Amino acid sequence: EFLVIGSAGTGKSCLLHQFIENKFKQDSNHTIGVEFGSRVVNVGGKTVKLQIWDTAGQERFRSVTRSYYRGAAGALLVYDITSRETYNSLTNWLTDARTLASPNIIIILCGNKKDLDADREVTFLEASRFAQENELMFLETSALTGENVEEAFLKCARTILNKIESGELDPERMGSGIQYGDTSLRQLRQPRSAAAQTRPQCNC
Repeated sequence: EFLVIGSAGTGKSCLLHQFIENKFKQDSNHTIGVEFGSRVVNVGGKTVKLQIWDTAGQERFRSVTRSYYRGAAGALLVYDITSRETYNSLTNWLTDARTLASPNIIIILCGNKKDLDADREVTFLEASRFAQENELMFLETSALTGENVEEAFLKCARTILNKIESGELDPERMGSGIQYGDTSLRQLRQPRSAAAQTRPQCNC
């Protein structure tokens, strides 16, 4: 289970649409509550189904969207590089994610609207420093051109899989946000030699 979180107007729905449909969503309105999308991807030779919840960024939907944090394995935390305001509110979103979801949630920071570089209000360096201080991965993306959109979701999924294989994440734990496609295939956390012989499907 994945979340897309961040302030209103940062392009969260457009990022999801670009990832699922491979095209830019022209007439995007503010999300009301929560929208859902899913896509099956190949990560390191394993078939993974990403189930993505796109949450509303407006304050009045905060109580609705907060209920979706539980059980999320990964999150895209999105701000708009042309809006200092959306960048300044990242700390609040991050606190919500780490408090309401699992403390082990894998978060990737996305500076969206990279195509509007001329109107930039937040530098790459500043955001990457914020990411480093908060132990987040970081990419600048463009939902319009598709740049780094796929990479953001895949990077997050790859990190989750690596943590399952290293034993840091236990998919069997309640609320992990991870579920095996076939319950008989649970060799992910076995020694690597055994794991290499099977290709379990994982929903995270």
